[in-house]
Amino acid sequence: MIEMEINKVLSQMRALSSEIHGAPQAQPAGGVDFGDLLRRSIDQVNEQQAAASGLLTRFEGGAPDVSVAEVMISMQKASLSFQAMNEVRNRLVEAYQQIMNMPI
Repeated sequence: MIEMEINKVLSQMRALSSEIHGAPQAQPAGGVDFGDLLRRSIDQVNEQQAAASGLLTRFEGGAPDVSVAEVMISMQKASLSFQAMNEVRNRLVEAYQQIMNMPI
């Protein structure tokens, strides 16, 4: 498995988010509220999965404006974003466990 750094994954998620929302990517001047950033990232993954599910439902219902390629791409994007978020969560849990096991 490829080793990914948490900061790299988060910066990629920010870049994707700015592309989706059309907003320019801004670098924070001070500290970053990690909890807020994580919450927004989870919400975006959830929205992406809901959109993919909605597109799939429309395709299954026979909507003429939805193609199978759109559905597959949407489902793959949702799956990839979930996998990246899951990897971030695993790294955070691992870091927490390492900190908790440190001798005082």
